Amino acid sequence: MEDFSSRKLIDLFRLIAVRMSDARRELGALDGAIGDADHGNSMAEGFAAIVRAIAADDDRPPAEVMLLAGQSFLSAVGATTGPLYASAMLAAANGLDGKTTVSAADVAGLVPAFADGIAKRGHARPGDKTMMDAWAPAARAVLEAEKAGLAPIVRLSRARAAAIAGRDDTRAMMAAVGRAASLGPRSLGHIDPGAASAVIIIAALHEWLHAQRPPVPEKAQ
Repeated sequence: MEDFSSRKLIDLFRLIAVRMSDARRELGALDGAIGDADHGNSMAEGFAAIVRAIAADDDRPPAEVMLLAGQSFLSAVGATTGPLYASAMLAAANGLDGKTTVSAADVAGLVPAFADGIAKRGHARPGDKTMMDAWAPAARAVLEAEKAGLAPIVRLSRARAAAIAGRDDTRAMMAAVGRAASLGPRSLGHIDPGAASAVIIIAALHEWLHAQRPPVPEKAQ
């Protein structure tokens, strides 16, 4: 698989934005159960803002695209989520520093980079009923698959599965941080919206990378 230009990153963020827009109401409903019901709008508007910003200046190297993405998300999304994803994209930018193109391995590497940036900014841990319950196991899955020598597309497939399992596990957790923590036991029985949106991002990364693979030629008749 060939490496990708910064212009291709626009397509990647555009896909994430579309998937987030599709899930806007679902995420809002999840957030309404334990928060202010605005998570769907925040995520959809944040990624739409990224697409607008980087599409207007697509000649930047990959690291600068990620920096601009983080700045744009932070400008569009306030409260807690904005700084968390801005930190995620800053961490990703650091990993892409000096590169003129992005490899398939770099795309898979966005998962542990995002997880690291979010963890350092938010200080949440798996089990706190936050987005880290999806990001942490997904990052671990990528790193373990990489260590095993598996292809980037497989790394993302395993990350998606791990994130889904982590998201679903939040239903049985009591929130320990954030606004939902004030609910105490009433937060039980609900999926964390941040973990749900994390799954959407990771699934979109897998979907996008899968679409970049060259078609398999038909067998000769």
